Amino acid sequence: METEILRISDVVRQQREIARAAELLRQGQLVAFPTETVYGIGALGLDMAAVEALYEAKNRPASKAFSLQVADVSMVPQVAAYVPRSARLLMEKFCPGPITVVLPKAAAVPYKVTGARDTVGVRIPAHPVALALLQAVGKPLAVPSANISGHTSPLSANDVYADMAGRLPLILDGGTCPVGVESTIVDCTGSKIKILRHGAISEAEIRAAIEEV
Repeated sequence: METEILRISDVVRQQREIARAAELLRQGQLVAFPTETVYGIGALGLDMAAVEALYEAKNRPASKAFSLQVADVSMVPQVAAYVPRSARLLMEKFCPGPITVVLPKAAAVPYKVTGARDTVGVRIPAHPVALALLQAVGKPLAVPSANISGHTSPLSANDVYADMAGRLPLILDGGTCPVGVESTIVDCTGSKIKILRHGAISEAEIRAAIEEV
């Protein structure tokens, strides 16, 4: 498979290119794109065949869950059974942004996505290319970092190409990721929140957002 890099400098003027990438995703193929944290590789998150292709492309163990990205909060009910108060407060404060909130999964989310767990990570990225693509697809995307499992997370399209060339048809080049640190993952399914991965948003900021109200 040949891998193409397509430069996106203006999502408004390049709607045709965004639509092309969205169509590839709707066909069950994989597309890499920038977020504010690192480059991700997307697949239809509720499509078993697409998710399996994503595991294969990354050489990722099946026990490791994928988080799901959505374009806005109106899409969250597609992937989450409900949104606890702590998660709602965090999403109001930090979304779109570099936070992944772990929620009880909706029945439509395959266990293949969640590593056989009853929970799912949900994120709304703060990058114009990522948001434009998610809006164009109109469905949740499973989006891990765009690298072979265990390798360094990519911050540019060239980084993705160096690691993943031949494993996916298209990389959207939106420049270097501005944050460059992976999202903070917060489990909101228990009586108290639990930070599963420290990232771009500090623990102090997370806890302050919940305690403000």
